[in-house]
Amino acid sequence: MSILVTRPSPAGDILVSRLRTLGLVAWSFPLIEFSPGRELNTLAGKLASLTADDMVFVLSQHAVTFAHAHLQQSAKSWPSRAQYFAIGRTTALALHQVSGIDVYYPRGREISEVLVQLPELQNIQGKRALILRGNGGRELLGKTLEARGALVEFCECYQRGMKYYDGAEEAMRWHTRGVTTLVITSGEMLQQLFSLIPPWYRENWLLHCRLIVVSERLANLARELGWQDIQVADNAENDALIRALQ
Repeated sequence: MSILVTRPSPAGDILVSRLRTLGLVAWSFPLIEFSPGRELNTLAGKLASLTADDMVFVLSQHAVTFAHAHLQQSAKSWPSRAQYFAIGRTTALALHQVSGIDVYYPRGREISEVLVQLPELQNIQGKRALILRGNGGRELLGKTLEARGALVEFCECYQRGMKYYDGAEEAMRWHTRGVTTLVITSGEMLQQLFSLIPPWYRENWLLHCRLIVVSERLANLARELGWQDIQVADNAENDALIRALQ
């Protein structure tokens, strides 16, 4: 088994290193990269206006990284009066480490559908909800909170951008190296990989690879594109991906 990890750095590089330590053949092929979000300059003001009844949602470790760096540069800190929620344990821990604030998070899968099941999010009529995210994504969370009566506001803390590759060159590289397993952690990256690989390699190699994904929604998208051998990891953390790969 030769594994191609498409998740971006640094998480992707860490996963490849751990897989190699376990004796597995793994390669890093990050499909996206990150840069500061267009709305970071509004973050401090939005956080400062929150009250004890309001909520902050942090949807990835990247949101924590870019938001915290901006607050530090602005000589600001995370206000402790609001309630904080994270999409999963790793993101919650990242936010707690930089802020010292207790963060609610779901114990199950790291997806919006599980996050909104938290008891603290059932009676939120009239509360403000500030969602820290990348450029787009997690629309379900915002719509669900609005349907429950919350006043939802977004703040783009980082941007995801495609890394550009020569599709034919990369397809030949990974096919020649015997890659049989792909790790995909977002629908955006799945679509990008599918479009990047030329039709011959797509039909004769890519769609025959085993696919490790992080949600049923992503698995369904993969089936629509033509994959058949698909496994859903428990969540998007590297530990869960390693369990799925083993």
